Amino acid sequence: MEIVNCGVKKSIIFVIIFLMVLGAYCFYIFKSTNILNLNSKIDFIKVDKSERKLYAYSANKLIKVYNIALGKNPKGAKHFQGDNKTPEGEYHINARNPNSIAYKNLGISYPNNNDIANSKRFGKPTGGDIKIHGMMNGLGFIGRFHTCFDWTNGCIAVTNSEMEELFKHIKIGTTIKIVP
Repeated sequence: MEIVNCGVKKSIIFVIIFLMVLGAYCFYIFKSTNILNLNSKIDFIKVDKSERKLYAYSANKLIKVYNIALGKNPKGAKHFQGDNKTPEGEYHINARNPNSIAYKNLGISYPNNNDIANSKRFGKPTGGDIKIHGMMNGLGFIGRFHTCFDWTNGCIAVTNSEMEELFKHIKIGTTIKIVP
């Protein structure tokens, strides 16, 4: 009789833990976040790699903070193509692509002159195609959980809904500063 009760207790504990985890997941995925006003204009972006945050500013005022994922090898500045690092420095948004392999993207003007000189010291190509983008097409269901690890090849990733918002409010020429 005692063995049966022990098994029932374990099952009840498992169900309770499962429901708690499921509840936390739903809260995390579906909790409301502040949505930018339609008239908001993001005119400066700061990416803090160590905090895994993208800060959006309008007229020198912080208007929103986004959680991000970075390149698979995030520590340190990008040195050359294929190092899976996210660059560090000051750049500009130089492209807008609504039809990329990820859910939309905003191009970053990497490489700058310092990046080119740095990659020459390594004797390797500088690379390019650094973007702010949403999830890879077909993987949008992962949502915010993508920020649990760094998975890009050097880009800055946000959720698809966040990318939609950034795409609407950021124009070509916007300054982006990426700090360690």
